[in-house]
Amino acid sequence: MSGSIQDISALDRVIHEPARLIIVALLSSVESADFLFLLKESNLTKGNLSVQLSRLEEAGYLQMEKTFRGKIPHTEYHLTPKGKSAFDQYQKSLRSILK
Repeated sequence: MSGSIQDISALDRVIHEPARLIIVALLSSVESADFLFLLKESNLTKGNLSVQLSRLEEAGYLQMEKTFRGKIPHTEYHLTPKGKSAFDQYQKSLRSILK
């Protein structure tokens, strides 16, 4: 069953925003990633990355874990089951629209 162009409005707006889509796509391909990896791979500024990560965390799509390596803070992010499911559904919906 093929979707229509009007179905774009039904896409998950949390994921559909380009910066968040990049982050979710990156996290979907790894078990977890630290802030510096996401910063480098996404080409976002530190501030924009932080804001987008917070938005995804508020939506329940990712989880953050802060630890220390010696005295240096280390922050890891991973998609939650809700985030994985939302990204899977987003991809299915987009494929349907593009057919």
